[in-house]
Amino acid sequence: MKRASSRSAVAWAYQATGAELGRPYFLALPAQVYEDAGQTEAGLDVLADGLSMAGNTRERYYEAELHRLQGELLLHRPGGSADPEAAEACFHRAIAIARQQGGKSLELRAALSLARLWENKDKAEAALQTMAWLHASFTEGFDTADWQQAKALLDAAQPSGQQD
Repeated sequence: MKRASSRSAVAWAYQATGAELGRPYFLALPAQVYEDAGQTEAGLDVLADGLSMAGNTRERYYEAELHRLQGELLLHRPGGSADPEAAEACFHRAIAIARQQGGKSLELRAALSLARLWENKDKAEAALQTMAWLHASFTEGFDTADWQQAKALLDAAQPSGQQD
């Protein structure tokens, strides 16, 4: 709990300076912490502020990640109120925005979220194909957590002996 409030304090202290540039990014930070703390509604509220700010200021560089995080929080709502359909829509929106912006890392991160959602559904193959294409398009950044997670997921989906 203390961690969530201290991270939120950073975002709100930044706001208190009057600075607007980068604020959607700074609002994503406490949303992640709220998710980790199981406070999904608080995280969704912060993300709504971040998405509103991105729309008002047209600062869209982190918009894809805000949508992806929104999807993750919608999946982790407690008490049976998870909303997989809305989460899937958020992941698709994040992928589309990242692709439009040429943000491969954010696109890969959103594709990972979608693939995890689709793991136990009949759509798993489609998610893996999209992720495989995107993963193969990287020419650097092979040591990033997202790239490594995508590789591990793709390797696990390959028949034994056919891993890269």
